[in-house]
Amino acid sequence: MISANSPLATAVSALATAKSNLAPIPPRGYRNLGFRLSSQRFGPSEMDLVRKVTRGCFGDRAGKGWMVEVESMGGEDVFDAVVAAEAKVFPEHLVIMVNGIVGSAADWKYAAEQFVKKLPDKVIVHRSECNYSTLTFNGVDLMGERLADEVLAVVKRWPEVRKISFVAHSLGGLVARYAVARLYEPFPKMESSGLSVNHSVQSLEQPYEDRIAGLEPMNFITFATPHLGSRGHKQLPFLCGLPFLEKRASQTAHWIAGRSGKHLFLTDSDDGRPPLLLQMVNDSDDLKFISALRSFKRRVAYANANYDHVVGWSTSSIRRQDELPKINHLVKDEKYPHIVYIERETTDDFHNKASSIAGDQTTDIEEEMIQGLTQVPWERVDVSFHKSRQRYVAHNTIQTYMP
Repeated sequence: MISANSPLATAVSALATAKSNLAPIPPRGYRNLGFRLSSQRFGPSEMDLVRKVTRGCFGDRAGKGWMVEVESMGGEDVFDAVVAAEAKVFPEHLVIMVNGIVGSAADWKYAAEQFVKKLPDKVIVHRSECNYSTLTFNGVDLMGERLADEVLAVVKRWPEVRKISFVAHSLGGLVARYAVARLYEPFPKMESSGLSVNHSVQSLEQPYEDRIAGLEPMNFITFATPHLGSRGHKQLPFLCGLPFLEKRASQTAHWIAGRSGKHLFLTDSDDGRPPLLLQMVNDSDDLKFISALRSFKRRVAYANANYDHVVGWSTSSIRRQDELPKINHLVKDEKYPHIVYIERETTDDFHNKASSIAGDQTTDIEEEMIQGLTQVPWERVDVSFHKSRQRYVAHNTIQTYMP
């Protein structure tokens, strides 16, 4: 089970409560053919095969079942094969987990297991690995394109899935935002030759709503993601808010983090266009960044209120500095002690907020990004590990709190 101290637990709950009225899924399954899987109806022998296959994977120590971890050329899929076999139904909810800078699919191993243990009959979790290690220096756009291609391959591999959610850490949140814009499909969308190749057959059974990779978008969840970049005041906390250090970091970030460094510090000016992160707060002709975010039922930004030396509280929670909760307003959540503040923004809230600042327009790029991103409502969950031994690595601790 997920630790009671884990912010991830509320993300799991979000997926557990995200349900829709869908047509029943026909009983189907998969036969292991090396690293390539082909779909096939389960007969008694196939059901027995799934049970045997699970014994070769990592097991539940309580003896309640096993999870299958399928490696492929594009990441790793984790699901509970025993539950699927016994219920003769395959999970319909695909959860894509995206790592941060210099990260890998391994960063999400523990969290993926917890999702599947908590929701064994509902989710299949895919730990993305198309952007790992130094590939995370290639730029948000290139990484986003890779992730989009990987997601399409996963959807093709698991045609039973109907719904999709994204869970991303740090830079991975920006990559996921780019990818969903690439995968966004406004409905109704029919082509003269029939369905788009990106549509799953099951999408025909869905209401006419926008889709991500042909699936129903459910949750878009980020952990310590620099949504506003790292250039602003106190957005890179280990620089202690010193202007000369922040300016120097902005000038030299690309020496260490390549194009990703330029994107984070908004110093990219490819073809004379605005910085990529600024482009990503509005729809463009070819990429509908905000429409893609709006298509999700929920958008949640988890942020460290303190001890995160890599990503500031403001940029990860998509707030102005004066909107950050006051210290005396931070309270413990009885169920999840490390959660100290939850802000649930309704549609009316964000419309009112937009109206209140309309008369005070500014050319500041950070303000433009905030106004762009808050065109859709966000839930903000502030976290503090001040009593944890892992508080000094809060940027990674928030990803999943190991018991």
